[in-house]
Amino acid sequence: MSLQIREATEADLDNVLALYIQSGLDSRALQPQQARAVWRRFAQYPSYRLFVACMAPGGPLVGSYALLIMHNLGHNGTPSAIAEDVVVAPDHQGQGFGRQLMAHALLQARDAGCYKLALSSNTKRQSAHAFYDSLGFQRHGISFVIET
Repeated sequence: MSLQIREATEADLDNVLALYIQSGLDSRALQPQQARAVWRRFAQYPSYRLFVACMAPGGPLVGSYALLIMHNLGHNGTPSAIAEDVVVAPDHQGQGFGRQLMAHALLQARDAGCYKLALSSNTKRQSAHAFYDSLGFQRHGISFVIET
């Protein structure tokens, strides 16, 4: 089944936050006013977009991801892309929707001339790792985090 993937609007925020909770990405959602403040900050980034997916135009959201295109001084000035907050509603997992979302992200990155599309995944999310492996992502380097 083919998804309709489009850039999110502010009207999608409540549904995106619900997807984050349903999928286990977050244990609690931002308050609506907080989410809208973050949404307005998105617009200040030159190449940071939130995408949403539904099975039919105007239908309920079944997936989402954020994509940041970064310009670099290294790599001969070639940009890179980072996918973040990739989610598919639990009752729609295993139907190829995650593959379509990531294919969309890869196309966006290629169209922007990026030399790579990167993402990170919590070490506990073994099924997500298997999914990314199946898409051809290679485990690369080591990720370091300091929680602030």
